[in-house]
Amino acid sequence: MHFRTAPTSSKGHRDRQVGAPAFLWWLVGVMALIEFTLSAADAGIVGSPSWRWVAYGFGAFWQPLISGDVSPIFPGQTATMFVTHAFLHGGPMHLVLNSVILLALGKYISARIGPAKTMLVFLLSAVGGGVAFGFISTSSAPMVGASGAVFGLIGVWQTWDYLSRRRLRLSIQPVVSAMLGLIFANFVLFAFLDGGLAWQAHLGGWVVGCISATTFVRN
Repeated sequence: MHFRTAPTSSKGHRDRQVGAPAFLWWLVGVMALIEFTLSAADAGIVGSPSWRWVAYGFGAFWQPLISGDVSPIFPGQTATMFVTHAFLHGGPMHLVLNSVILLALGKYISARIGPAKTMLVFLLSAVGGGVAFGFISTSSAPMVGASGAVFGLIGVWQTWDYLSRRRLRLSIQPVVSAMLGLIFANFVLFAFLDGGLAWQAHLGGWVVGCISATTFVRN
C-alpha cells in the first residue's frame, strides 16, 4: 500500500527504506499472536471458547467503567484499558485490516520521526481513541481494536500532507477529499455493522494524530 502526499524537503535515506521496520512487525506480531490464539480457542482447537471473553473482560475498553456503572476486575483496569484494548481484535479480518494500514503508514511516519516517536504516536492515539469512546459513547459493549491508534497515524499523514501543500502552495483538495472519504466510510461501516463501529475511537485517535503531527518535528 502506498500513500501519495505532496513532495517534502526530506531527502534522508530512511525515506527510501524498503519494507516496514522491524518494530512494526513486532507490534503486528504481538497483536496477531493474541488474535490467532483467541480464534483458535473460538474454534475449539486450543483452550476454551471462553478465552476471548476472558481476554475482553481484562483488556477491552469498557465504557461502564468510565461511567462508574460497573467495578473493575483488578486495580488499575480503568487506566490500563486505554492501551490494552488496542491489542485485542474482534476477529482475524479486523486484525488484518488494521495491520495492513499500520505497516504502510507506520513505515512512512517512522522514516520521518523515528521508531520511538512513531510508537508513541500509536500509543497516544490509542489512548485518545479510548478517551473519545469513553466520554461520547453510551455503549455497554466492549470496544477492541487498534483502529483508534491507526486513525492516529492517518491523522499524522493527512496533517503533514496538508502542511506540505500549504507550504508549497499546492491544492489542498486531495487532503479534503481524503478526509471526506474517511467520514463517508465511517458512516457506511456504522450502518453496515448496525452500529457496531467505534467511530468515537476513530475520531479521538485521528485528533491525537493531527496534534502529534505538529508536535513531532520531522527529520
